[in-house]
Amino acid sequence: MDLEETAARLGVPVEEIDRVHELAGDRPPAPLPAKADAPALLDRLAVRPDDAAEIMAGWPDPGSPLWTPELRWLLDRSIALVRADLGGHVWLAPGPELPRDRGLAWRHLYVYAYLALVDVVREYHREHDIPDTVSWVTLADLGRNLAVDRRMHREGWPVMQSWLTLHARGGLYELGRLQHQRGGTAIDLHIPEAGPLTPEAIDASLDEARAFFPRHFPDEPYTAFACGSWLLDPQLLEYLPESSNIVRFQRRFELEPYEEPEGLDADVEVLRFVFRSLSTPLDQLPRNTALQRAAADHLKSGHHWQWRRGHFPI
Repeated sequence: MDLEETAARLGVPVEEIDRVHELAGDRPPAPLPAKADAPALLDRLAVRPDDAAEIMAGWPDPGSPLWTPELRWLLDRSIALVRADLGGHVWLAPGPELPRDRGLAWRHLYVYAYLALVDVVREYHREHDIPDTVSWVTLADLGRNLAVDRRMHREGWPVMQSWLTLHARGGLYELGRLQHQRGGTAIDLHIPEAGPLTPEAIDASLDEARAFFPRHFPDEPYTAFACGSWLLDPQLLEYLPESSNIVRFQRRFELEPYEEPEGLDADVEVLRFVFRSLSTPLDQLPRNTALQRAAADHLKSGHHWQWRRGHFPI
């Protein structure tokens, strides 16, 4: 493939195509599941019927007019890129952000890549004796993210396509209320959209992780739990009561000195997670919860939210 021509036809920077080409190399991609098996797999991955219908309609059948040679190249190389980092646990973009309004193949290319990697990461899970229940509930974050992206009118996916490579490489596990990411000496905590953040649910998830990681990853000694999030911004204490689940979650952490991560805008992340919209005017944002009122009032007053990181011992 001519990489410059491929980039031009995909409408993306050539530097991003160069990156995919370099990281994927000549490695073979994993095959997609048989199309006949796909509906049952999508159901197991908690993909809603409306999203599943789109995925099936855009399936990369041989000779499909929806799939140009450039798209097929990117799908194969994206699968190979992620597969090459099996067991990795850092942020990994599977490919460039695509203009998703150009058709179903464009919209769901990285979903097909994820589906191709399910058997690959499931074998990795089996090698580490990960229970099937943990394996499937972790991988079912695909359906949750597709549903959120639909609610966000397709604004959310560019972040999600990279986020989901953690699951597809065995770098993250959903244990009860929290998702736990491997790496370094601390287990990073993530909070999926999955009900109240009660202290009891948090305690149960942490206890599960304390047993899970020594059992399944004995060569990775962890000494702390950590989290990086706008939920740890102390400014929230000015708006929320001490009895708030968010405040009680924040109180668990010893905060590190403030440093804004490069390329991350905490205001955007608050809009993404609290309102599931990046384009709604501030005066039209919903105000149904104390958190929504706090987030909107803070931004409308001209202030900004901060991304904070904290930790506490295991």
